[in-house]
Amino acid sequence: MSTQISEATTNRLSVYLRCLNKLDAEGIRTVSSKVLADRFDLNAPQIRKDLAHFGELGVRGVGYYVKDLKRQLRQILGLDLHLKVAIMGAGNLGLALADYSGFRLEGFKIVALFDNLNEKIGQQSRAGVPIYDIKDLRRIAMREQIVIAVIAVPFSSAQEVVDKVVAAGIKAILNFSPEALRAPDKVKLKNVDLTVSLESLSFYLARGMGGNSV
Repeated sequence: MSTQISEATTNRLSVYLRCLNKLDAEGIRTVSSKVLADRFDLNAPQIRKDLAHFGELGVRGVGYYVKDLKRQLRQILGLDLHLKVAIMGAGNLGLALADYSGFRLEGFKIVALFDNLNEKIGQQSRAGVPIYDIKDLRRIAMREQIVIAVIAVPFSSAQEVVDKVVAAGIKAILNFSPEALRAPDKVKLKNVDLTVSLESLSFYLARGMGGNSV
């Protein structure tokens, strides 16, 4: 099934899950696709289409049971697997990511940071995530059963680090480096380019605040 589901669809499933979390926190037991769409500025037909990929998740005349749909979406997204994650780079960004409590709440466990600076190796983040020598990546990855690596190193060394991650047997990579990185087809590589996002916001603000138009 995973080969038939687009990345855009999985991204929307994550959005639906966050919306359901809010409804559940408010004590709401059931919700229709229309109410869900109206409440969170979504598209009701798109919600129904996305969820239909995974069977009959709703109940005719009722809609969706919030708690049940939350559980089902967490299973579909693999969040019930408690995946282990390593952060590559113990700089400001890497340490901030390692200590972000939201990852744990969503089912991801940050188990290691890796760096090549002697003064950082053997230390811990504020939340207690240990910092290892990147030379030990393969051994630690096997011991801890790490399946996701987050790249938070300078762009000049990002590809080299990705190569080490691939060699360690890790199959999924989230890249925060602006460098265009390469990975084998068997490895899923997803990019998060903060600079592009900021430039997009700058474009919007420049036109809304009297900037030159093209």
